[in-house]
Amino acid sequence: MIGDRLGRKGAFLATVSLMGASTFLIGILPTYATAGIVSPILLILLRILQGIALGGEYGGAAIYVAEHAPNNKRGATTGWIQITASLGLIAGLLVILGTRSATGEQHFLEWGWRVPFLVSVVLLIISVWLRFKLSESPAFAKLKEEGAVSTAPLREAFGRWDNLKRVLIAFFGIMCAQGAVWYLSFFYVQVFLTKSLGVPDSTKDALVLAMTIASAPLYVFFGWVSDRVGRKPVMIGGMLLALIAYYPGFHGIAAAANPALVQAQQKRPVEVHANPATCSVQFDPVGTRRFDTSCDIAKSLLASTGISYTNRSYPGDRAIIAVGIQQIEVPDGRGLDAAGLKALKEATAKTVKAALAAEGYPAKADPGRMNLPIIFFWLMVFAVAATALYGPQAAALVEMFPTRVRYTAMSLPYHVGTGWVGGFLPVTSFALAAITGNTYASLWYPVVFTVIPILVSLFFLKETRGRRLEEV
Repeated sequence: MIGDRLGRKGAFLATVSLMGASTFLIGILPTYATAGIVSPILLILLRILQGIALGGEYGGAAIYVAEHAPNNKRGATTGWIQITASLGLIAGLLVILGTRSATGEQHFLEWGWRVPFLVSVVLLIISVWLRFKLSESPAFAKLKEEGAVSTAPLREAFGRWDNLKRVLIAFFGIMCAQGAVWYLSFFYVQVFLTKSLGVPDSTKDALVLAMTIASAPLYVFFGWVSDRVGRKPVMIGGMLLALIAYYPGFHGIAAAANPALVQAQQKRPVEVHANPATCSVQFDPVGTRRFDTSCDIAKSLLASTGISYTNRSYPGDRAIIAVGIQQIEVPDGRGLDAAGLKALKEATAKTVKAALAAEGYPAKADPGRMNLPIIFFWLMVFAVAATALYGPQAAALVEMFPTRVRYTAMSLPYHVGTGWVGGFLPVTSFALAAITGNTYASLWYPVVFTVIPILVSLFFLKETRGRRLEEV
C-alpha cells in the first residue's frame, strides 16, 4: 500500500531499513540466562519485523525493475530479481560456514552466531545509501504527474472485481505452485535427505549448495526464454516437470542415498497394529500438541525417521510395531507430564531403533554406497522445474496488474502462496506420512498444489509477454 500511495522508492527505503535494523538487533539480543522470557519474546518480535520487511521487499524490487525494463526484455531483466533468492542463500551459507570455521563450533554456539547479524550492518548502510540514490520508476512518476495515484489501493485492488479476479488467478494459477515446487526443491528435499534417509548434514549441505549454484543462472535464462516464447508456456512447463518428477525423483533419491534402507523395507516391511480410535491426525503447525497415545507415539516415531509402514487394526490400547520377528509394544503416555512424556518417547525410540537394526535397517546412510551423481541429477531436475516457474514469474505478475495498484495487488498472492502454501508443506507432509504410513504420501500436498495451478493457468491465465505496462 505504501508503494502504491507514496512510490516505489519510499517503500524500498522502509523495507531495507526495517530489515536491516531488525537483523542487527538480533545480534545484540540478551540471552535467556540474563533476560529470561523477555529474550525469546524480543526474538520473535524481531523475526516478525523481518517478515514484514520481506513482505514489502519482493513486490517492490520486481516492480521497480520491471517498470524500468524494455517491454521485450522484461522477463530476462526481472530474472535477475529471481536469482537473488539463490544468491542470498549461497551468501548466507558461506557466511555461516566461514564464521563457524573461524570461531570453532563451541565458540560459535556461545557467541559466534551473533557475528553474521552484527556484520550485516555494513550491508544496511550500503543498501540505504544506494536506495537514496535511486530515482522513482517511470511508470509511477508518470502516474504521479498526472494526479492519478490511488488513494485507496487496498479497496481498489481487492474491492473491484476486475482486479480481484487477477489476484485470484495469480494466486491459484501461479503462486500455489511456486510455494509447493520451490519449497520442495530447495527445502523439503533437505529434510528428506537427512531425516528420512540418514544422509550426513555435511553431505546434504554440499549437494544443496552445488544445486543452488548450478541452478542460479537458470532464473535469468528462463526469464529470457519467456521473452521469446511467452510467460505461460515456460511456467506451465516448470509445473509439469515438477509434477512428473515428484514420485520417481524421491524414489530415485532414496535408492541412491540409502539403498540399504530401501532393501530393508522391501524384505522386512514394518507394520503398526493399533486401535484406530486411539490414533489422531498428527497435523501440528505450531508444535503444541502432545500426541501421547500409544498409537500416536508409534506412528510419529516411524514417520519422523522416514520409515514406511502398513496400518493394521488392533483392538488393544497399546500399539505394536512389528518388523520381521521383532514385536515392540509401545507404551502409552497419557497422564504423564511433559518431561515424563519426553523421556518415554526417547526410551521407546531407542527400543524401536534396536529392533529395526536387528532386522537389517541401517541407522544412517552409508557414504560408501551413496550414488552422489544420481542424487544430484534428481536435485537438478527439481531445480530446473523451480527455476522455470520462478524465472518468468516477476514479469508475469507485474504485467497482470495496473500501475495504480500493482504493488498492493501482486504482493498479496505472492506472499500468501509462498508463505502459506510453502510454509505448511513440511507439517502437512509429515501428517500425511503419519496417517497413511507411506513416506511418499507426503508428496500428495505438492502434487495437489501443482495440479491446481496447471489447470487454472491453462484456462484462465492470459499471455502477457511484451505487454506495455501503461496499457494494463
